Amino acid sequence: MDIDLNSDDQHFQKSVRQFLSDNSYVAGSDYNEWRLNWFRLARDQGGWDVPKWPEKFGGPGWTPTQHYIWEQETARAQTPWDLPFGLSMLAPVLMNYGSEEQQQRFLPDIRDRKVNWCQGYSEPNAGSDLANLKTKAELSADGSHYVVNGTKIWTTLAHIADWIFCLTRTDDSGKKQDGITFLLIPMKQAGIEVKPIITLGGAHSVNMVHLTDVKVPVENRVGEEGKAWTYAKGLLAHERTGLAGISRSLVALEKLRKQAGSVTRGNGSLLDDPSYRLKVAELEVELMATEFTELRSLASAAAGAEPGPESSILKLKGTEIQQRLQKLTVEAGGIYSAAWGATPVGHTFAHGGMSGYLASRAYTIYGGASEVQRDVIAKNVLGLKK
Repeated sequence: MDIDLNSDDQHFQKSVRQFLSDNSYVAGSDYNEWRLNWFRLARDQGGWDVPKWPEKFGGPGWTPTQHYIWEQETARAQTPWDLPFGLSMLAPVLMNYGSEEQQQRFLPDIRDRKVNWCQGYSEPNAGSDLANLKTKAELSADGSHYVVNGTKIWTTLAHIADWIFCLTRTDDSGKKQDGITFLLIPMKQAGIEVKPIITLGGAHSVNMVHLTDVKVPVENRVGEEGKAWTYAKGLLAHERTGLAGISRSLVALEKLRKQAGSVTRGNGSLLDDPSYRLKVAELEVELMATEFTELRSLASAAAGAEPGPESSILKLKGTEIQQRLQKLTVEAGGIYSAAWGATPVGHTFAHGGMSGYLASRAYTIYGGASEVQRDVIAKNVLGLKK
């Protein structure tokens, strides 16, 4: 989709492109040193290191169009890896519900990428039905700390995390959405055991986390005791918007076209095949429609609104589109996509195609399964009742 840019936006786009070009990674150099320096330079630009943070907390205060430009340009450029858990998920909770002391304590290290966070939400019997969580936090007799016992699952990158933001149950006498408390827990302490879970694609990114008699100071509680369901819903909205990955999918679609165009079919290419071309065209139309929804969401956020049910639309459609991109990549690679191992066979892009496809099966599960998103849309957009 093309949008008309005014002179200020064109100047901004030029500045972003220049910054990304001037500070791209040089092959053979120290990646970690480049990464941290990149964020320092982005910060000097006026909050470009935390593009989604409000100005009050050091963000750039961009317009929706500027956010759109940034997402488009960084999706195409080589930018350093970044984790969303602290920056995009916990930070908004601290900004909205944390104390001033907590904001001063945690936000600077999150911004400086000094501390890795993970998310302690899902449990073996509380995934899509998150309010069914059982991990218990009991307040000590003197009121100084909580003692936490329970298990979290599918905890992404828990094995490298320094802290976990965790939903715990402090009261089970009322509705299951009540009595949930938001705690910040250091991972490097007695009573925390992290066990790896190897996914279909052969990667170790998620884990099971057991908490046994873990002590958490009461000053590590965010907001009021028993009120975390409200905070959790806000965090999930931010997470779901981020998981949509619209800009990345636009770039991936361009790449897919080139890949399919390099595969010979008769006197032409795979992209000339009517059946395959139709699949690509249908995907492009859905991606364009989802992009419009993202732009409306950006405009709403710029006006001061919190993410609403549109975040569920973005998550639902965005992750389904990512899966279809993976499937079409495997289809383009043909028999070579099934090759597994260190030595590429056939088309270069086909190497690892199947592992990417298998990994993408989780896209429509984590962050709230597609069935949950449809329920949210039915209730809050269509006005349907149970």
